[in-house]
Order: sequence, then structure tokens, then C-alpha cells
Amino acid sequence: MGVAGCGKTSVGEALARTLGWAFIEGDLHHAPASIAKMQAGQPLADEDRWGWLDQLGQMLRTQAPVVLSCSALKRAYRERLRAARPAVGFVYLDIDKPLALQRVAARAAAHIFPASLVDSQFATLEPPTGEPGVVTVPAALPLDEQVGRALALLAAHPSQETDA
Repeated sequence: MGVAGCGKTSVGEALARTLGWAFIEGDLHHAPASIAKMQAGQPLADEDRWGWLDQLGQMLRTQAPVVLSCSALKRAYRERLRAARPAVGFVYLDIDKPLALQRVAARAAAHIFPASLVDSQFATLEPPTGEPGVVTVPAALPLDEQVGRALALLAAHPSQETDA
């Protein structure tokens, strides 16, 4: 979980591969109206996200074990996912704004999310500091180090599943 550009897809795919679990790319499940909104440079509101989060929660319930990439920026969003699958764990990919902007700009041609929305992601973000079942990994680390840290930290929480 984390803001755009933090590496949710890359880390999530690598975690899923390492664990031998399925991977769900959360962005592929946004409603067409939400995708159009983002492509037009408009940030999503809570109302745009509830149905999406419910759909992802249903996938967590029925496709476990699974790694899901999902921004889950607010505690309320994470609680909605926890309600769907109480054992879910979160890997928070912590990134600073300049690096997030750089990464989002670099992938602009191939992604639904424009760099102009990075500020809104940081404005919406409620870091999961102190929440149960959350491990924090610096997004600036090389991918293999992020995955290694996430796995090591998650090993301390064996009952948790992973939402990267």
C-alpha cells in the first residue's frame, strides 16, 4: 500500500512470486468512471473508492492466499479491507514526494495515473503508523531489498497475509 509511484505493483508481484501466492493488481479493478476521472487529472473521492474497495475485499475473501496492490491511503480504506479479511497484513511502501513524482512521470505513457495527481495522494495519505499488521518498507531501496525486508518483517507476524 502507498501513494502512486511507491512500487506497489513491482513489490506486490515479487512478493507473490516469492510466496507462491496469486497477485491482484488493484488498479485493474477501478470503475471505468474512476479511471476516466484519474486520466482527466481529477483525484478520486471516498465515494469513488468504496465500491472498488468492496470488490477488492471480496477478492481477498475468495482468492486467498493472495497479494493485493492497493493504495489504501486512508485508515478507513484499510479498515474496509480488514473487515473483508481480518487476517490481512499491509506492507506500507514509504516514499517521498520527489521520488514518487519522478517515478509517476517516467511511466506516464503506460499508466492511468498522471503525475499531476501525486500531490492529492500525499494529501489523502494517512500513514499507517501504529496500526496492527503493518510493516513499513522504504520505497527507495532496490526491489530485492524491499521484498527481503517485507518478508522478514512479515515473518514476525505469521498470522498476517499481505497487501502490498
